[in-house]
Formats: sequence, structure tokens, C-alpha cells
Amino acid sequence: MGNPTGQQFEITRGNARAVVTEIGAGLRAFEVGGVPYVEEFPEDAKPPMGAGQVLLPWPNRTKAGQWTFQGEKQQLEITEEARGNAIHGLTRHLEWELLEHAESSITLAVDVAVQPGWPVPLRATVTYEVSPRELTVTHEIRNEGEQPIGVGVGTHPYFRIGDVPTDELTLTLPASRVRPSLPDEQMPYAEEQDVEGTEYDFRAGRVLAGVNLDTAFGGLAAAADGTHHIVLSHDGRELLVWTGPDFHWAQVFTPDDLVGRGRAVAIEPMTCPADALNTGTDLIELAPSASWSGSWGIRVR
Repeated sequence: MGNPTGQQFEITRGNARAVVTEIGAGLRAFEVGGVPYVEEFPEDAKPPMGAGQVLLPWPNRTKAGQWTFQGEKQQLEITEEARGNAIHGLTRHLEWELLEHAESSITLAVDVAVQPGWPVPLRATVTYEVSPRELTVTHEIRNEGEQPIGVGVGTHPYFRIGDVPTDELTLTLPASRVRPSLPDEQMPYAEEQDVEGTEYDFRAGRVLAGVNLDTAFGGLAAAADGTHHIVLSHDGRELLVWTGPDFHWAQVFTPDDLVGRGRAVAIEPMTCPADALNTGTDLIELAPSASWSGSWGIRVR
């Protein structure tokens, strides 16, 4: 039986190290000075709860796996059986092609073929690059078809600061809009609303103890360089997740039962929210032969 994540590719620079998987092109490890900053999992295990996976050509859910393309109804495979949705795109379980592997960077590529529910072929790449205290991830998508199409990109890392318990971390999130979770619904997110005066306002920072989220945040305020800064901190230590201008959303998920960790926190950079194939919200529109590129990263301070 083969390894469920395929080959393991290590990149290093200084005392920073990351491990990327062949299947799914996922992030399995990132550490600085031996201190882990993402939740890791054994190389002979499947990524628990989507840990580290790349989500494209849409992140999160498409309701009932159904959407319409140029007037024709599309039916995607139902991959979230409990709710009856198509979740997290088409490339998580594919073998990605290794294009380049240097000491401190790696680039992998995958083709998204025309298939039931997906009518336009795509070519996608992801590049991971480590520097002494940072990991930068760059996604590119090219429309290989003859018709324009809207796409989305996301990723699913769980973060930590060494052995600090998740409940002791402070989350600072510059989001003014939110789609709260609706746990009993097929599409488990309410309509977008303002965070002002709600339990979803993390702009001034809040400790995660007692906070339970599977929640999409939008209206991300940009820093001076045009990126969005989401911070986990503890006792003077800081992990900064930055996302490029096209990453308009961040999903925050705090499961109690991540394998190997228990209580954990995912911060998922996303270009669009759930069900964007139906709503069109923040989809990246790609003309034939056109490409899009966007980046996000982890900075340890």
C-alpha cells in the first residue's frame, strides 16, 4: 500500500524547514529552530481534517455540488456526504508533478481536467519558499480552455506556536465582516454581516479559550503593503499569517479533536467564501489562456 501523501519534499534555509507532499501539494510541516508552527502529521497518514491541503478550483463548499456554467447545470461529485455538498475542490487527492526542487523552494503543478461538474480545463502550480523566519506560498492558475471561467483558491493549515496550548493563544484578525456558522444547515454559513458588537470581533485580539469557530471572515483590512495580517500570539511570541490582496476571506476553524493535538486552530486563506460558484462572490475570472497568481505566507516574530 502506497504512502497516502506520496513523496515528501523537504526545503530548508537557515534554521527554517518545511515539508511538502506530492499528493495534494500540501504543507505537512513548517518549523523554525526546531519549533513547529503548523500542526504536523505522520507521512504515512492522511492529512487529518484537511491539514495543510491546497483547495482549488474552489475552497470550502458548493451547495449540493450544483452550480450553473453558461446556462448549463453542473453536478460535482458529493465529497461531504454528511451535508450533501462538494467540498474543497478537485486537487486534494491528486498526484502533483514536481517542476523544480531547490534547497529552499519547490514548485509543483497539477492539471484539472474537464470532468463531471467542471467544464473548463485548468493548469495550477504552487511554489513554497522558505527564508530564515518565513514561508511564502504562491499559487498560479491558468485557464487552458476556450471559455472564460470563475475560480477560487484556498489552503487549510492549522497553526501552533510550539507546544503552547491552543486555548492560550491570542487571535488578532482584522475582519469587519463575518458569515457565522450554522451547524445544522446544509450550507453552514449565515448571510454576511458586520462584526461590530458581536462575538466575532477579533480586531483587538482575543484569547482562544472558550472560542468555537467554523466561521468565514471577510472585510479584511489591509496593511500598508496591501496584504492582510492575521496574528496568533503568546507571551511575546508571534506567528503572523499574511495574505495577498486577492485573498478576501479567511476561514477560522477550532476543532477539539485534531488527531495528535486535540484542540487546534486552522486559519484558511481563501480568495472567495463558501458557495462562490453559485453566488459569484469574489471569484477570480479567467479568460481563455489567462493566468492568475497570488501569495500568502507565515512569518515568525
